[in-house]
Amino acid sequence: MPAEGAMQSREKAQIMDGAAIQRVLTRVAHEIVEKNKGTADLVLIGLRSRGVDLARRLSQRLKEIDGVDVPVGALDITLYRDDLGKGGPQPAVRRTEIPFSIENKKVILVDDVLYTGRTIRAAMDGLMDLGRPRTIQLAVLVDRGHRELPIRADYVGKNVPTAKTEQVQVMLQEEDGRDRVVILDHIE
Repeated sequence: MPAEGAMQSREKAQIMDGAAIQRVLTRVAHEIVEKNKGTADLVLIGLRSRGVDLARRLSQRLKEIDGVDVPVGALDITLYRDDLGKGGPQPAVRRTEIPFSIENKKVILVDDVLYTGRTIRAAMDGLMDLGRPRTIQLAVLVDRGHRELPIRADYVGKNVPTAKTEQVQVMLQEEDGRDRVVILDHIE
């Protein structure tokens, strides 16, 4: 039974299945190659945790398209969040693992859902502490709108207009045992 005052959620709609996620990642990989005129000096940095899995999958697709292994790193933005210390449970700090230099590289940040833009702002702060990339681009599986900061994705798998009371949940094989994206509706 949920804690008193806790919101419950129910699945409202499935917006992507495993096959749709695979098609979207293939399309996004082609867009990345086209926009960057290949994969030279390109690195992918996924935001923990599902962004890392998506970045690994994109790297695979890029190798199939351009024949180059594009390095993948993992960025934890917990300590850069602007909502720490504002009550509520404190998130666990996980490891940032970027075993390559980002100096003068074309960095593509990869995340599962773009919402307010605050996570991406935190990610850019974290990246700047690690070096000075030539460019930073953003690839997301789902853009659900409701931006609070002037941030937009360069590569979007699917635009999904949502209500603020809804939540987009991405499930990936690596973390959840299956691939799908659903919209959850909060119920009281």
